[in-house]
Amino acid sequence: MRPTCLWPFVGIGENGHIAFNDPPADFETEEPYIVVELDEACRRQQVGEGWFGDISQVPTRAISMSPRQILKAKEIVAVVPDERKAQAVKLCLEGEIRPMAPASILRRHPNTTIYLDRDSSSLLSKIV
Repeated sequence: MRPTCLWPFVGIGENGHIAFNDPPADFETEEPYIVVELDEACRRQQVGEGWFGDISQVPTRAISMSPRQILKAKEIVAVVPDERKAQAVKLCLEGEIRPMAPASILRRHPNTTIYLDRDSSSLLSKIV
C-alpha cells in the first residue's frame, strides 16, 4: 500500500500549475509521484520569487505529486498571494476544469480551502 498525504499544502503558479504540474497537466496518470518538466513560465516564477538567482539555476524537472494523488488527500490547503497569480486564480475558480488550467482540478475535491489576498483575487467576477 502506498502512503497517502492527508493534508497537502499546495501552491498555484502564475501559469496555473499546481505542485509543479505545469499546463497541460496529466489528469489521468494513476502514479502517485511523477517527474514533471518545468516550463519556462514556471522557472521564471521561481527566479521572480527569489528562490534562484537566474533562470539558468532553476531545474528543468522536478518530482511532484500527481494531480490525482493530490485529490486523494483528506483535505487540501492552497495559499495563493500576489497579483501575478490573479489570472491563474480566475482560471482555477471560474474557468473550465481542464489540464491547461491545472489548479482547476482542486474544484473536484470536497474539502479544499484556498487562501487568497486582495491582489490574487482581483480578477474574480464573483465571490466563490
